[in-house]
Amino acid sequence: MTAPTLEIHLSDADLTAALRADARRGLTDAPKTLPPKWFYDARGSELFERITELPEYYPTRTERALLERVVGEIARGARSEVLVELGAGSAAKTRLLLTALTAEGPLKTYVPQDVSATALRDAANQVAAEFPTLAVHGVVSDFTDTLQNLPRGGRRMIAFLGGTLGNLVPGERAEFLAGIHEVLEPGEQLLLGVGLVIDAATLVPAYDDAAGVTAEFNRNILHVLNSRLGADFAPDKFEHVALWDAENEWIEMRLAATEDMTVRVRELDLTVEFARGEQMRTEISAKFRLEGLRAELAAAGFDTEQVWTDPDDRFALVLAARN
Repeated sequence: MTAPTLEIHLSDADLTAALRADARRGLTDAPKTLPPKWFYDARGSELFERITELPEYYPTRTERALLERVVGEIARGARSEVLVELGAGSAAKTRLLLTALTAEGPLKTYVPQDVSATALRDAANQVAAEFPTLAVHGVVSDFTDTLQNLPRGGRRMIAFLGGTLGNLVPGERAEFLAGIHEVLEPGEQLLLGVGLVIDAATLVPAYDDAAGVTAEFNRNILHVLNSRLGADFAPDKFEHVALWDAENEWIEMRLAATEDMTVRVRELDLTVEFARGEQMRTEISAKFRLEGLRAELAAAGFDTEQVWTDPDDRFALVLAARN
């Protein structure tokens, strides 16, 4: 086994600067917003893992079951010597892909990408131990603006699973997909995992569970601002809101102030007023229709090669090639 390597393009100072910029911009917007990537400190990551095990939260188990069923077909359709995974985290689902891709043939290198150097190092070490014939090259970066730092050489497939594409609004998705097109060579592939539009009665509880775990996850973004930027939010004075926006076909998560309040963000020298009932958006989770996704991929310069869905048409895996 060759020891994995780690390439760092995002330091703690970079993360802090990005948080400061996002918080200043979002807290002074009308309406107020915060990007969902700031949910994920250690506590937020733990809460999200609990969410994935809830009975209401179908996306994770649906995607995994679908991947288990079709991973052999994906591997046979792949032409990759290098698998790049954006937002790898623990790389749990990727092991299914790695097993199939190494069994089918030419895979030589696994490139997990994540913002957390600690999580990435742990995942890289585990994968290297389980797949001793693979070279493992981790990249610590933010997938939204550092795609150019992905290593070149060898025929690549980029995997972006978990429905994370839905956290981007249409303009951001177009920019992101165009960025992937720019870093891939003709014929190299993109594997997407996306949630599909289904009935609101199933969608909304997935983001507003009866046990209140998602509510705590949502409020965790305020704990992050308190600990990282010296803010004095009282998280228990904000109510979790999840709703289905039928026009945009996405779930919105918001935090609603339960009373008038003034919040001070010391590190930004910023005072923020909240009126009772005022809502701040913390996440969107767009759901897709396959014809619309094919159109978005085509606009970014990709040809859709194959699509797989689960039996209930709740989730899709899409393999596309850069033209």
